[in-house]
This record gives sequence, C-alpha cells and structure tokens, in this order.
Amino acid sequence: MALTKDFKDTIQARAQRDPTFRKALLQEGVECLLAGDVDTGKAVLRDYINATIGFEGLSQVFDKSSKSLMRMFGPKGNPQASNLFAVIQYLQEQEGIHLEVKARKVA
Repeated sequence: MALTKDFKDTIQARAQRDPTFRKALLQEGVECLLAGDVDTGKAVLRDYINATIGFEGLSQVFDKSSKSLMRMFGPKGNPQASNLFAVIQYLQEQEGIHLEVKARKVA
C-alpha cells in the first residue's frame, strides 16, 4: 500500500521538530536492514533522508545525481554495500550519533 502525502508530510514535520524521533527513524531503518528486511529499511531511510538533508543535499555530498540516490533507496533499488554504508555513515555524522551492533542470543 502506498503512503499518502499527508502521512509523508506528518513524518517530515515530526522529524524536523523532534530530534529523538529523527534518531529513532534512522536507527529503525538500519535495524531493518540488519534484520534482513531490506525493503522496509530502505523505505524508512528514504523517509529519514526526505525529512532531513533531502536527496538534493545528499547528491551534493556524494557527487551523485539525486535521481540515482532516490533509485538506490527506492522499492526496486539494489544499492552496492559501499554506497549504502557510506550514506548511513554520513547520516550518523549529521545526526551526531553512532549506531552500534550488539550480538544477542536468539531464544
């Protein structure tokens, strides 16, 4: 099911005014990727990017076209690991956080 414009606007507005929500959005996107839910992870990261730096701003940082970056995080996108991790690293730096992976035994 496609997200409505109102929902995307709501996410963007909340992310711009609530740093805790913004950080949680970034964390959730990465956690989804690590859990193997790549489609959801890319979608959450796409929402995060749209709510923060935007794809135009990101394109200037990575010297790639914004359309290429949008495709990378789109439903059919298949980003190279080096590109994906470079973007995640940059987003962490911009947010002022460092996400860590912790191993835990599955019950």
